[in-house]
Amino acid sequence: MNIKAKLLGAAALVAVALPGHAIADTTDKRIALSNNYAGNSWRQAMLESWEKVGSKAVSDGIVAAADAFTTSENQATEQAAQIQNMILQGYDAIVINAASPTALNGAVKEACDAGIIVVSFDGIVTEPCAWRIAVDFKEMGRQQVEYLASRLPDGGNLLEIRGLAGVFVDDEIHAGIEQGVSENASFKIVGSVHGDWAQDVSQKAVAGILPSLPEIVGVVTQGGDGYGAAQAIKAAGRDVPVIVMGNRQDEMKWWAEARDADGYETLSLSIAPGVGTLAFWVAQQIFDGAEVPKDLTVPFLKVTQDTLDETLEATPEGSVANVEYSQADAKAVISDAN
Repeated sequence: MNIKAKLLGAAALVAVALPGHAIADTTDKRIALSNNYAGNSWRQAMLESWEKVGSKAVSDGIVAAADAFTTSENQATEQAAQIQNMILQGYDAIVINAASPTALNGAVKEACDAGIIVVSFDGIVTEPCAWRIAVDFKEMGRQQVEYLASRLPDGGNLLEIRGLAGVFVDDEIHAGIEQGVSENASFKIVGSVHGDWAQDVSQKAVAGILPSLPEIVGVVTQGGDGYGAAQAIKAAGRDVPVIVMGNRQDEMKWWAEARDADGYETLSLSIAPGVGTLAFWVAQQIFDGAEVPKDLTVPFLKVTQDTLDETLEATPEGSVANVEYSQADAKAVISDAN
């Protein structure tokens, strides 16, 4: 079974026709992606998936445009201005990966008031007029500690690598990790750094904090940081602890090599970058008359010791384990949520 089948199966999704689904013509609809950040492999894979799926939808005559825009800085004020420009340019829908869950709400409300469909994903917004697509990031954080508890019953000290400060995803995964630690009192977070979901940033941050840390038995992460953490810990002459990975090709390759060399075991989990293509199709389905709940939850993609080789083989060098969504998949996700 391939990665996409596993991910869709985790949500018990079956592609079915939506009851009472009105068929509308969406060929003249223009959809824009507002992205706040592109500085890591996950975001690059997300943009590549959007371009692949969006350009095909345009060439197939399903929509008129599927343009992507990324701000030069991860600043909510800049992204809000970007959204306001999209309103002026007359886009019919704006799909957002947001710099902040709240700071864009004013611009989002302006878009809604102008009759524009707004769908946020990954970094979601809290403005009630918008739709939201996310995984249960808090549960993703909690499951990391639960996994470590299964591997390390005596507990110990943990290092936490966080993502981009102030972003919804970072806050939710962190809250889940805190919950996991509270449920497994034998573990203690002894250090925390922000790795910005990027290998190079994480490596520098971990290298900077290691001299002040006692022995650590595990590293809890958010994605894009596992390989950097491993390199920093090895460079410091320490034994590499159990590092929870985030589905990036470089860290999965390192994991496979460490497994083959000395039996290294861990777990990897993250949201698939292709979730942006689900947001694209959700916007199209809203135009098409589907009744879509304001909040949709999709499963995160998990890689285990047993599925590592299969997933690594399917993941391009420098990229992230991924699944892209089709229109039929979007219909199934919506139907499952209704």
